[in-house]
Amino acid sequence: MFKRLAILAVPTAISMLTISPLTAERKDKDSDDDGVTFKMVVSGGAKGCLPNASATVRISPNGPNQNMDVSVQGLPANTPFTVFVLQLPKAPFGVAWYQGDIETDKRGRGSSRFTGIFSDETFAHAVGSGAAPVVHATGAFPDASLNPIFAPVHMFHLGIWFDSSEDAGKAGCPSTVTPFNGDHTAGIQVLNTSNAPDDHGPLRFDAAELSKKD
Repeated sequence: MFKRLAILAVPTAISMLTISPLTAERKDKDSDDDGVTFKMVVSGGAKGCLPNASATVRISPNGPNQNMDVSVQGLPANTPFTVFVLQLPKAPFGVAWYQGDIETDKRGRGSSRFTGIFSDETFAHAVGSGAAPVVHATGAFPDASLNPIFAPVHMFHLGIWFDSSEDAGKAGCPSTVTPFNGDHTAGIQVLNTSNAPDDHGPLRFDAAELSKKD
């Protein structure tokens, strides 16, 4: 049902273990939980319509990769949402990667597991410029036919959007159209990690240190 929006993302060298004290914490070394857990907060545009929305994220080792488990609640029932890895937690967002989808149940709860690189190694870059496929040529956010060149940009934040601007309107939220789904017709952002500094998001931890306990 949902198409994937792809932005180049490849692993780079790891750095020293640093976790934002505002949003993430490593579990005690004697604990059976070997992951990093943090909370997401309601976005500014959704505070008036979804004040009780919340999300918990847990990152755990999976060999050379990581599992990211995202659980949400306090959202509209039976509604799809999109999950993005972000350079910045709120506008202007910077570089964004479409990670996947979560659909809520009849009680407005949902969860999904994603496997990939979710750590200090998460970044995107474009070493050169080339022709890009134009899948969506019309609408408010048509595809670019040529990518810009940019140096490695790390992405340590997360954001969750309504998959549909119509669903946002039905929930009493602004029905603004944003590009944060596969067709570039998403609704507003509902949750993000703005409870951490822009340059020190909750994914900024040492992947190698985490994998030692795998």
